[in-house]
Amino acid sequence: MHSARVTRDLSGDLVRLRRALHREPELGLELPRTQEKVLAALDGLPLEIGLGRSLSSVTAVLRGSSPGPAVLLRADMDALPLTERSGLEYASRFEDRMHACGHDLHTAMLVGAARILAGVEFAGSVIFMFQPGEEGSGGARLMIEEGVLDAAGTRPVAAYGLHVTSSLLPGGFFMTRRGPLMAAADEIHVIVRGAGGHGSQPHLARDPIPAACEMVTALQTLTTRSFDAFDPVVITVGSFHAGTAANVIPAEARFELTIRSFSREAHTRVLEGVDRVLRGVAAAHGLDVELEQVMGYPVTVNTAAEAEFAAGVAGDLYGPERFVWGPNPLTAAEDFSYVLEEVPGAFVFLGACPPDRDPATAPFNHAPDAAFDDGVLADGAALLAELALRRLAAG
Repeated sequence: MHSARVTRDLSGDLVRLRRALHREPELGLELPRTQEKVLAALDGLPLEIGLGRSLSSVTAVLRGSSPGPAVLLRADMDALPLTERSGLEYASRFEDRMHACGHDLHTAMLVGAARILAGVEFAGSVIFMFQPGEEGSGGARLMIEEGVLDAAGTRPVAAYGLHVTSSLLPGGFFMTRRGPLMAAADEIHVIVRGAGGHGSQPHLARDPIPAACEMVTALQTLTTRSFDAFDPVVITVGSFHAGTAANVIPAEARFELTIRSFSREAHTRVLEGVDRVLRGVAAAHGLDVELEQVMGYPVTVNTAAEAEFAAGVAGDLYGPERFVWGPNPLTAAEDFSYVLEEVPGAFVFLGACPPDRDPATAPFNHAPDAAFDDGVLADGAALLAELALRRLAAG
């Protein structure tokens, strides 16, 4: 017998909540309607509620019947600036906002976990972290700065989060891995400055274009000659702009690149290496270079023991056939990484591919026609609750 049970009534409530959230998606750190819906869904539960100061977060603490450790459960709540093309009857009512990453499911599942846990006995505390601003705004970092990890009076011994996928996994299947699970993502914006001139007399100018082109190719050499193939980095130059006419040497060239890395060590080394290469090429050409680093999210690293624990709980609840170990990290980034830098824990993927779609070809998260099966809400809520219960029981 498992303690984490989802009744038929609760399952229906979670579907209604998810669809209400889906109809009214909100972006970034300010999610007033979403916050209001979460508070209404938690109303009546014996929770200590705290609201964010710099963002529309909700932190709820549930105290057990006796003292003990704390466990944190997290859901992100924000949407994406996309126009929905899912055709759902509960599709977004806004032209430029859509829950294309499944955060509406995450929010509903965490509400479900809170309702389940409020009805069972346990020792310790559970922190429910309802977070805005995952899609690029770093809401997890802001919530940590505002004290979410200390909301129960003692730091959590473990933290867990779920993320649904609209493809990749069959509906109802769980996946995680030990160690690095998702990439770090950073950007660098580059301006190469020289001196403009006439295209017929390049010797009288200082042409930034050949130097910028050399920088782009040198960065690819950096990735293949300075990093272990089994701890890779990916550098992609996605924007390159210079000049206005065929016979005019411009005064500057600009390009922007993104960097993905899969370990904390490689993350540090690749940023240092990019800086060194770009400045070195510029110096060799007698040019100036300006670099702006836009730091993204760190590597999402599961604690090995917590990943094993989460895999065991998922297998016990739903059968080992519905759990798979991920062979490689995903190249997307996730700001639950900030929590896992502070607290041991695990992040788990849950397949939410609708039954009429093939997970191998279905549109992936962030696509305007991505669709998620809300039939997985009960399973996600029960897993979150059971992770908390068993981890608290383990002390």
